[in-house]
Amino acid sequence: MMHGRGKSDAAIVAAKPANKAEQSAAEPGEPRAVTKGNVRQQSTCRTQSRESVTQALERIRKVARERKTEKFTALFHHVSAELLEVAFFELKEDAAPGVDGLTWEAYEAGLESNLTDLHARLHRGAYRALPSRRVYIPKPDGRQRPLAIAALEDKIVQRAMAALLNVIYEEEFLGFSYGFRPGRGTHDALDALVVGIERRKVNWIVDADIRSFFDEISQDWLIRFLEHRIGDPRIIRLIRKWLKAGILEEGIVTVSGKGTGQGSVISPLLANVYLHYGLDLWAQRWRQREATGDMIIVRYADDFIIGSEHETDARRFLDEMRERLGKFALSLHPEKTRLIEFGRFAAKNRKARGLGKPETFNFLGFTFISGKSRRGKFQVKRKTRRDRMRAKLKMISGELRRRMHWPIHALGKWLGHVVNGYFNYHAVPTNYRALVRFRDEIIRRWRRALTRRSQNGEITWDRIMKMAAEWLPPPHIRHPWPAQRLAVRYPR
Repeated sequence: MMHGRGKSDAAIVAAKPANKAEQSAAEPGEPRAVTKGNVRQQSTCRTQSRESVTQALERIRKVARERKTEKFTALFHHVSAELLEVAFFELKEDAAPGVDGLTWEAYEAGLESNLTDLHARLHRGAYRALPSRRVYIPKPDGRQRPLAIAALEDKIVQRAMAALLNVIYEEEFLGFSYGFRPGRGTHDALDALVVGIERRKVNWIVDADIRSFFDEISQDWLIRFLEHRIGDPRIIRLIRKWLKAGILEEGIVTVSGKGTGQGSVISPLLANVYLHYGLDLWAQRWRQREATGDMIIVRYADDFIIGSEHETDARRFLDEMRERLGKFALSLHPEKTRLIEFGRFAAKNRKARGLGKPETFNFLGFTFISGKSRRGKFQVKRKTRRDRMRAKLKMISGELRRRMHWPIHALGKWLGHVVNGYFNYHAVPTNYRALVRFRDEIIRRWRRALTRRSQNGEITWDRIMKMAAEWLPPPHIRHPWPAQRLAVRYPR
């Protein structure tokens, strides 16, 4: 990229060829408050900053698209005060503070001087990354998921860097990668998987899970992967600082040569870069050169599904994938990785062999079932995972106990938000019964909580149903059929 004003955006130095991204047929508010100054003036300045940043990022994207075999050797000057400001306002105001204890509101009080100072420290090399604070959140299976909470200024710089690198790597990443990418989400991955299984010759599914992925990433390999495309040493040094800052837990800072803090702003992008070079490009070549039949791939972060026409292809791919991941310090979870018979002929073939119904598999919170439509045609059905629903209901029961003495209208409003958020994700075609079951369970638990606090005996079912009708949204399918949405988002 350009080294200074007046120089061309294409001022980059040729280096190693970068791999060309390729699409697969199966992969197909309210304004924040300001603390001082003229509101209209600050809003105008912020809009101008965002427009300036957007234009600069688009120029980088254009070069990344046109020069896929060259490295970016001068990127750091694009980490401007304007980009840092945009990054700051993209952070959550109520996010947990890091080891410095600094909150979003406190930083905003002196935002202009704070960002000016941060920008100056970055560009003279005086910026120092702080250790991330370790916290744990419960997982659906009862275990604890470790998260790394970075200090506020680290979050700002990481978000700015993620914005800068995203426009480059979005021109690199393959079509079957959906996790943590702009304009893509979990339902895009779910749609692609359903359409791929229903429309391609898929008879076998490899349900793969990488063991402790974010904790096991080799930092040395990560830097080598980044250097395929990023030739600016200041960018690489900055990323090294975050990797080496360590984790603070119980007063002790631990620094490791592996892992990238799950929960940090930059971590999802780094994870995608790692799997792009460590897995995706290899899997794409394997599908093109080694597979003897049809094959689909859908990946969301470290959770991915492989669909294969032939069992022999699926087994070979699984064996060679283990070897491939092992080269880059990764391994498949033995209990969560399996090969199952699944697809339009699975039920018939298993019946002929005297076996039971086709096995199911889980992906992104849903259980995938090999079934039939009302017309008797093969159909992939998705149901909310039972363990995830149980975990969600358990959490809600705990919250109901804590909020037991809230006014009924406040409790009803809160429960309405909970149910609405749940439906927003889970209300996909073929999952209606699970929505009904979830709402019914919420009503039962709400009635139980109100009865416990009541001085007048049980809350009648008639009363609780009237309250539910007033506060809880009714169950209905909110998402289109996968093929419909996929055709709109990824037209062929």
